[in-house]
Amino acid sequence: MNPPVTKNQQVELEISALASEGQGIGRVEGYAVFVAGALPGERVLALIIKATSSYAVGKLLHVLMPAKERVEPRCTAFGKCGGCSLQHLDYAAQLQSKRAVVRDALERIGGFTGIDVLPVIGMADPWEYRNKGAFPFASVDGCVQAGFFAPRSHRLIPLERCDIEQPAIMEAVLAIADWANEQGIAAYDEETGRGSLRHAVVRTTRAGDVMAAVVTAGRLIKEAELVQKLTQRVLNLKSIVHNLNPKRTNVIFGDSFRLVWGREKLTDELLGIRLEVSAASFLQVNPEQTERLYEKAIELAALTGRELVVDLYCGIGSISLALAQKAESVIGIESVPEAIADANANALLNNIQNARFLCAAAEEELPRLVEEGLRPDVIVLDPPRKGAETEAIRAIAASGAPRVVYVSCNPASLARDAKLLGEYGYALQTVQPVDMFAHSAHVESVVLMLRVKE
Repeated sequence: MNPPVTKNQQVELEISALASEGQGIGRVEGYAVFVAGALPGERVLALIIKATSSYAVGKLLHVLMPAKERVEPRCTAFGKCGGCSLQHLDYAAQLQSKRAVVRDALERIGGFTGIDVLPVIGMADPWEYRNKGAFPFASVDGCVQAGFFAPRSHRLIPLERCDIEQPAIMEAVLAIADWANEQGIAAYDEETGRGSLRHAVVRTTRAGDVMAAVVTAGRLIKEAELVQKLTQRVLNLKSIVHNLNPKRTNVIFGDSFRLVWGREKLTDELLGIRLEVSAASFLQVNPEQTERLYEKAIELAALTGRELVVDLYCGIGSISLALAQKAESVIGIESVPEAIADANANALLNNIQNARFLCAAAEEELPRLVEEGLRPDVIVLDPPRKGAETEAIRAIAASGAPRVVYVSCNPASLARDAKLLGEYGYALQTVQPVDMFAHSAHVESVVLMLRVKE
C-alpha cells in the first residue's frame, strides 16, 4: 500500500499529540506524519522530507494556527541546537505531554489498560539545572568554538551560553575554547582525524565545586597555560583532568585519565549521602529531581528494616546506599568496574556496612545468585535506555521477590519489561513520572510491580 503523501509534498496537518522524541504528530488518512517544532492543537504547513510505508517525517514550514501553550523559547539557539526540543512549549504543558507519553507506551507497548499514571513531578525552576555538560569542539569561522551538534548531524552549533546548564559549566567550556585559540591548538575534525581538542566535560557539585575534563586526540600541550586560564576564569574550580582519546570514534572518553591539577575526585551529596565522583563517574545530571526520583523509589520499596534488597544496574551505589539506611542488607550489581570501585568507596565514606557490591552483568549474576538460593524481599532496577535483559527479568521472577521497583529513563523499554514481568506473575501498581530533563522530550519514571501469582 502506497503512503498518502510523497517526498517534497506540502501538507496541512492538525497536530494531535507529541511523540516520545518531542515531534508533533499529525495524520493524513490515519497515516502518521512527525513534525519537529509542531505542538498539539496546532494547524501547520509541513514539507514531507521522508515517507515510508508506515510513517512520514515533515519539516515545519509555517504554524497556521498556534497552540495556546506555545511560548517564545528562552534560548536563541533553540531549533538549531540539538540539546532541547520543547522550549517552545509551556512548562506545565511539557509535564502533561510527558505523562501522556508514559501512559501511551504502557498501553500501546505494554498492553496495560486502566493504568493510573500519576502527574509528573516537575521542577519549581526548570532552568540551569544540569550539573554536568559534555561539549564538543570544532573549527567554525576559522577559530575553535564549543557547542552542541545540530539535530541528526555532527555540524557544530556554537554556544556562548546554555540556559539548562549551570553557569560555571559554560564558563569553563568557554575558557577552554579561549585557551585553544590563544595557544594555537586545533579542534579535532571527525572526518579527517586531524586536530587535537575534542571535548570538554565539566561537572559541578551542590556545594559549587567544579571539575573540568579536557579530552584530546593527542598529548595535552600548553598545560600550564590551560591551568592558568581555567583557575583565573572559573570560580571554585577544584580539579582539571586530561583524557586521551586517540580513536576514530564519536565516544567522548578514551581509556586514559590523568590528573592535571587539583583533586582526583569531588564530593557531592544526594539524600544526605556523600558520593565521591570522578570525571568518568555516572551521576544523574539533575540533583534536585534525582532526589525526588530516589525518594519515590524508596517509598515504593516500603522498607521496614528487615528486608534483603537487590539493586540491579547500581552504578556508583547512589540508590543502594540510600536503600541500605532503611533495609537489613543491600546487594548492588553493576558491570562497570570503575562504578563498583566508586560504590565501595562511597560505602566506606558514609560508614555504611550493610551494602555490598558485585561487579558483574545483571543478566548473568542475578540468575546465578537465585540458583544458589538468594530470595530478596525487594528488587530495584535502574537499567540503561535499552532496558533490562530478558535473562535479568526472568531471574527477577525466579527469585520470587514480592516487590519490584523499576526506575526507567525510557517509557518504551519500561513498557516492554513491565509486560514481561506481568507475564511472570507481577501486577503494575504505581507509575510515577519525574521530569529529570526539563525542555527535552525525555522523562524518567519509577514504577512498582507486586507479585500476585506464581
